[in-house]
Formats: sequence, structure tokens, C-alpha cells
Amino acid sequence: MNNTILQTIKDNIQKVMVGNDTTIHLLLASLAANGHVLLEDVPGTGKTVLAKSLARSMNAEFGRIQFTPDLLPSDVVGLNRLDPKTGEFIFTKGPAFCNILLADEINRATPKTQSSLLECMAEHQITVDGTTHPLADPFFVIATQNSLESLGTFPLPEAQMDRFLMQLSMEPLDHDKEIHLIERFIKNEPLQSISAICTKEDITALQKECREIYVHKELLDYMVNIIHATRNTPQITCGVSPRGTLAFLRAAQGYALVCGRDFVTPEDIKYVAVPVLAHRLTMNVSFDAASAAKQAVSDILSSVTVPTEDWTRR
Repeated sequence: MNNTILQTIKDNIQKVMVGNDTTIHLLLASLAANGHVLLEDVPGTGKTVLAKSLARSMNAEFGRIQFTPDLLPSDVVGLNRLDPKTGEFIFTKGPAFCNILLADEINRATPKTQSSLLECMAEHQITVDGTTHPLADPFFVIATQNSLESLGTFPLPEAQMDRFLMQLSMEPLDHDKEIHLIERFIKNEPLQSISAICTKEDITALQKECREIYVHKELLDYMVNIIHATRNTPQITCGVSPRGTLAFLRAAQGYALVCGRDFVTPEDIKYVAVPVLAHRLTMNVSFDAASAAKQAVSDILSSVTVPTEDWTRR
């Protein structure tokens, strides 16, 4: 199994990052599942450093877009420009043509610019002026946004949120970990010293292997029961879509692979449920809807019966 590659990437990232084991595990599960991740937290918690650490661990093309209110869709995907010598239009690729894309502070761009990522995130292709350009594999988007500021930001619409496999937050550092952080960075810049330990072909093979992770029929039924519960809970206005159902499946497979198994367990499903499902829910409350959505998923996990089987049986 290729989970040794995931473990090596994790070890490489942890040369830079202190703590955040859960976040790193889920980030790698999303990468294996061929999904995308939205990192939402307050400034200065290491969101961008985590994304850059992952990118530096792979021998792949890295692209970064700093989202601002004046950013245009063409600044993301590219545009056709007129070549004065030939009189013909030539397509100039935007930064989205890469393997790992860091969409920094994505909610600072207008909805028009945000929507330029919809096609490439869902279909791994970009269409400009009627011509479709495929993206190279792997294609992994890590978007960040500040959970505190609302001035000068544009909330991500439901269609954009649904494109993210998981929404994650950074983990708070306790006293000892913060001391470790200071000691690690007091003289050095660890991010500059790490190097690539795998190729993009390794990641593509990993993503293919992820789809082969076995999921018992009883667990498929368990997952669908959780999904249907989100659609029949009074405090949830709009439950998880079929795209979310498939994301739930892929995330569970990805997390099982990160754990070194070739089969999914109920614990895998429970572990990924909140980061995969909560951001897809539309709640009927206006205050702190994000926390209400996470609590709703936790309540559903407590209410849906967990099947008991030999999960390795095929």
C-alpha cells in the first residue's frame, strides 16, 4: 500500500509544523481522495505554512493566488490575448494551471471571481472563450479564509462550499507545543529547508489506490442513513447533496488509507463526518450557523445506529 508515501509526507510536513496532527491527517486524506480543502481559522495559525509545506513535499507545480476584491476571473484561469506579430489569439494560462493551488483568503474575491474555480475544482478542466483546457493530474486546491473578518469579504456561496471535500481548522497549541514552536523557529526557517520526497506520479497512483479501498455494504448503508438524516432534521434547511454523499465515501476511503488499512471502518466514517458534511448544511439559524451545523452532524452520528460486522469481509 502507498500509505508509506503519506506517512513520509506527514513526517516532512512535521519538520515545519508543530502539533496539528489531526488537521494534517485529514489534509492528507483529502489529497488521497482527490478532493479539495478549505482551511478556515484566525490569522497567524499556520494555514499558509501548512499548504506550502505540503507543496514543498511534492515534486509538483505549485501555484498561489492572493485573492483580493479587484481580482478578475482571467487572473485565475488565464485569457486569450492577441499576438501582434501573427494577428492570432494565444491562450495564456493562469496560475490555476498547476498541481497544488493555494487560494489564499479566497473570500476576499468577488463571487464572480470565486466562481472561476467551480469548473476546475469539480471537473479538473478550465473553459475559456468556448475552448476547454484539461488540467494535469493531480490537481489539489487548498483555500484559506479568515474566520474573524467580515469587512471586505464575500461569503462563499453554497455551490462553492460544496466543491470542498473538507473544511478544516488549525488546532490550538498548548504551552509545551508553543515552546517547541519558538525553539524550532528561533534561528532557522524550516520551510526553506524541506525538499520534495515524492513525485506527482506517486500522488496520482495514490489517488487511484484510494478508490480501491474496500467499503462493506453495511457501511454504505450506514453512510446513506447519515446523509438522509441531514435532509430530515428540522433545524437543517438544506441537507447534504448527492455530491456530498460521494465526498463522504471518498473521504472515508482516504482516511482509511492514511491509517494504513485497505478497508473502511465505522470509526473512519465518524472521524471524517463533521469536516466533510457540516459545511454543506444550510441551517435555519442566523447566529453561528457553522457551530450549529457541526453540532447537528454530531447529534446525527449519535442517533444513527452503527452496524456491527467484520469490515474486512468482501
